[in-house]
Amino acid sequence: MTSPIAGLYAITPDLLDTDELLRRTRAALSGGARVLQYRNKTVTPALQLTQAHALQKMCVEFAVPLIINDSVELAVAIGAAGVHLGGDDGDLAAARARLGPDRLLGASCYDRIELAHQAIAAGADHVAFGSFFASSVKPGAVRPPIDLIQRAKRELGVPTVAIGGITTENAPQLLAAGVDAIAVISALFAVPDIERAAREFQMLFDQPLCGSRHEEKSKAL
Repeated sequence: MTSPIAGLYAITPDLLDTDELLRRTRAALSGGARVLQYRNKTVTPALQLTQAHALQKMCVEFAVPLIINDSVELAVAIGAAGVHLGGDDGDLAAARARLGPDRLLGASCYDRIELAHQAIAAGADHVAFGSFFASSVKPGAVRPPIDLIQRAKRELGVPTVAIGGITTENAPQLLAAGVDAIAVISALFAVPDIERAAREFQMLFDQPLCGSRHEEKSKAL
């Protein structure tokens, strides 16, 4: 089965206003975002549950997988498609056991290919690297070289996600290296026309060169 982790991977901004969160998210999904991650470290667990429920309903409407950041229990509670865990967010093997075989499990691997190998061995089905560019969300994040994506594609056999300061101007460097998905927060959700921004990001993947690249990759698997 083809992994749904591909194309524009939208990560929600920290918003207390649920209506505004849903408005911005609907615009991103309408523009073509292929994956949505709910990430909000500033609200109470009760509001997280409320927002996650609403986002799950919207993602079902758009047939887009919802990934929950950090919380396996929240993902299970709302029936989300999966979970993404950072290095300090819990044990991947335990998360896989709790999620079962059919939900998605992503892992942050920063600038370290060995972490990706360990994550996959523990049950992750996709991995994320970054910050590839300067990020306002995580200004102190490590900065891997872009050729890490090429190495990951040679060695890992699972979808790779790039994150960190990605814009439509610098994203082509990552696509040329073979990345499967680009995770974006600010350049998507902090612009006046979110739907247009999402469309422009997704168009990068839909161009003929990218289509040919994905066809070749599929034949090789």
